Amino acid sequence: MSKVSRDTLYECVNAVLQSSKDKKRNFLETVELQIGLKNYDPQKDKRFSGTVKLKYIPRPKMQVCVLGDQQHCDEAKQLEVPCMDAEALKKLNKNKKLVKKLAKKYDAFLASESLIKQIPRLLGPGLNKAGKFPGLLSHQESMTQKIDEVKATIKFQMKKVLCLSVAVGHVDMTPDELAQNVHLSINFLVSLLKKHWQNVRSLHMKSTMGPPQRLY
Repeated sequence: MSKVSRDTLYECVNAVLQSSKDKKRNFLETVELQIGLKNYDPQKDKRFSGTVKLKYIPRPKMQVCVLGDQQHCDEAKQLEVPCMDAEALKKLNKNKKLVKKLAKKYDAFLASESLIKQIPRLLGPGLNKAGKFPGLLSHQESMTQKIDEVKATIKFQMKKVLCLSVAVGHVDMTPDELAQNVHLSINFLVSLLKKHWQNVRSLHMKSTMGPPQRLY
């Protein structure tokens, strides 16, 4: 199982939350898990990528935009969720700058079934390149639930460097909520690694402005 003991986990969680209370910021600080890897060659070894849904939403302010058909756009407007229909996407004219701007503006996208297949044709590869290709939103699902699911899902992706960081929570969470999210994240990450714990050099937790706390 995990090499991080429950005591260490709670010690770090409490230290992160305490340091944030001591210095109150004007915004909700995100808590990140920072991972250092070892015995890995990003050039040769297969780069891993995986997503895991956490129990509690780590970034409540995350912006999700719905690329929807008429029904989904009407629903999104009622829920005050940003949305765009096919016409609005056509107006971007596959202009790379505009598509890039769109990808930057939102943290994630959801698209109706009828639209998701047209996205490469309407927008080109821009959203895909930004790692933000939309998730599928069907009419059988609740839009609010689906958006919460997107907000609760984090992605571990190995790039060219041996360190990663992911948002696992925020400083308004209770120690238990934060600890459960961190625990889930660490176990999932280790399951993605080729040699599991042998590939982990270090684990730290820190809030946006706070000092890092060493977990492992």
